[in-house]
Amino acid sequence: MTEILDRSCGDDVAAGERSTLRRGGVAFAHITPNWFAAVMGTGIVATSAISVGGELPAIRSFASAIWVLAVVLLVLITVAFCAHWVRHPVLARRYVADPVMVQFYGAIPMALLTVGAGTITVGSSILGALGAVVVDAVLWSAGTLAGLGTAIGVPYLMMTHHHRRGELVALPAWLMPVVPPMVSATTGALLVEHVPSGQWRLGFLALCYLLFGLSVFLGMVTLTLIYGRLMRGGVPTGRAAPTIWITLGVIGQSVTAANSLAAHADSAFVGRTDQHMIVAGLVDFGICYGLAATGLGAGMFALATAVTVHNVRRSLPFALTWWSFTFPIGTCVTGLAALGTALDATMFRVGAAILFGVLLAAWTVVFARTVAAVIGGRLPAAA
Repeated sequence: MTEILDRSCGDDVAAGERSTLRRGGVAFAHITPNWFAAVMGTGIVATSAISVGGELPAIRSFASAIWVLAVVLLVLITVAFCAHWVRHPVLARRYVADPVMVQFYGAIPMALLTVGAGTITVGSSILGALGAVVVDAVLWSAGTLAGLGTAIGVPYLMMTHHHRRGELVALPAWLMPVVPPMVSATTGALLVEHVPSGQWRLGFLALCYLLFGLSVFLGMVTLTLIYGRLMRGGVPTGRAAPTIWITLGVIGQSVTAANSLAAHADSAFVGRTDQHMIVAGLVDFGICYGLAATGLGAGMFALATAVTVHNVRRSLPFALTWWSFTFPIGTCVTGLAALGTALDATMFRVGAAILFGVLLAAWTVVFARTVAAVIGGRLPAAA
């Protein structure tokens, strides 16, 4: 047990932490924030299913079942993560101090927001309409506050602490802490019509667009750094290879946000003489931005596929990073579906349905491999 800790954190681990491991074992020692990616990847299957076929009873039943599974995973992983901090605080702080692992703290708010979105889209049949809205509002508020914390806090840590370790290279994981505000913008669209009308509703819609702006600019700057690093330093390999798919997350999520917010904006401008002009402008923005970003997304999707094939031919061992195959593809599904609705274009709806099939296949494989690794004792393991 002590050797596991030494390998993951070095030989200078505090004696008190070694003592804690000897007494309590390593059951919660390595419940790192990237475990929340399993919640994200599962939750996005439910919301993606609704986006491509929510009018079909069978699809809604399937989405409801997946959403319940995501809720269970969120509860279990949250409890285990809290136990990780309580029973292994020294190790937990060392993970925070790691310039790669700290990026995955962005998975926590995105897990909350993803489950919240499923609550209001499919959870009403279980919780009731009012209960679903209340639960989603709580999860949205918690996820948004936490997401703002990672979007600002993690880059701040990188600037003030981690740079002392020498030159750092931009990694796809750098997008994890800056994408949560975009997820807040997307899922906030579902709450617009439940906010009291007038200035409250208008203010909430404006807040969602502010979150969109924060994340899209931070995300695109970060994406540029990552692309430059990949061109100069080569693609991620081994267990890190799947993280190339993270680059799709901010693109797909931003297309979803731009079109979902426009679709729910009408009620925020009721009674204004310029209501239709403003809403039409927001719809036009969503369509124009969505078309341009989808072009970028298609290019990144092709690149990520090529990199994955490149690594599969060599070695692609299973790790929690495989969950990178799920959530980013799910955002592309919802993005294409939202764009298809805005344009009333069949080609985008068909594209969303095809990608949903890819997402479902990826999720099935990754979920099964994760369960097998947990049962077999290979997970949790030192990151």
